[in-house]
Amino acid sequence: MSEHRASLEWRASGDFRGNRYSRAHSLRFDGGAIVPGSSSPAVVPEPMSDPAGVDPEELLVASVASCHMLWFLDLARRAGHEVASYADEAVGTMGRIDGRTAVARIVLRPQIAFAGEAPDPEALTRLHHDAHTRCFIASSLKTEVVVEG
Repeated sequence: MSEHRASLEWRASGDFRGNRYSRAHSLRFDGGAIVPGSSSPAVVPEPMSDPAGVDPEELLVASVASCHMLWFLDLARRAGHEVASYADEAVGTMGRIDGRTAVARIVLRPQIAFAGEAPDPEALTRLHHDAHTRCFIASSLKTEVVVEG
């Protein structure tokens, strides 16, 4: 099986003992991408959080949406459909799972344009279902993942 790595770096800034320190950090990925990270301002208020940074909850939602899209594209191609574009405005909602605060629900809202004939609604639903069942990220979660649209 493959391994997937990410590096994280944080340096102290502010009053650590007084809980007034920056949560801003850098995330580095194997392809060279560097993404600014932070806690969510919904969890830790500014200025300790940096709203310009990507928070872990957003990363999780983006990961599920990306994984679903990649499987959908592959499955659509295999079924003979040509996808011209795919966009999603995914939303994760905090809640409780097994008595703990968690990203309890992720809703994907893909908007897909096909070059040529699009699959009928039943085939489109099946493609999304199959993409969901193959998505490594969704398979790793207790979170409910819903595809709308």
